[in-house]
Amino acid sequence: LQLVESGGGLVQPGQSLRLSCAASGIFLNYYSVAWFRQAPGKGREGVSSISSIADFYTTYTDSVKGRFTISRDSANGRVYLHMNSLKPEDTAIYYCAASAYERDLNWEEYEYWGQGTQVTVSS
Repeated sequence: LQLVESGGGLVQPGQSLRLSCAASGIFLNYYSVAWFRQAPGKGREGVSSISSIADFYTTYTDSVKGRFTISRDSANGRVYLHMNSLKPEDTAIYYCAASAYERDLNWEEYEYWGQGTQVTVSS
């Protein structure tokens, strides 16, 4: 299973981005999926997760609650991270991860990872 992230970029504070996570050849509908991020000099941080369509629930780290929304599109099998009101401290490489089991935001439990997409928030 290969994951591919897209949608990163350079934005100003207060602006929005939508990240996309897709798996080559298959739909992610029956995988739990999470977004993690890693800023320069810092450890990997769990941002948000979504369970498989069999048991829908989502989780968010406190710093993004009310600003980020995770969603999945069962028609195209992708998972999205909608990021609003971006702040400079959101600057990081964002990684998509997937698991065949239901997971939360413990990165060690995810079997599959993408290469990451850079998000930079700067004026």
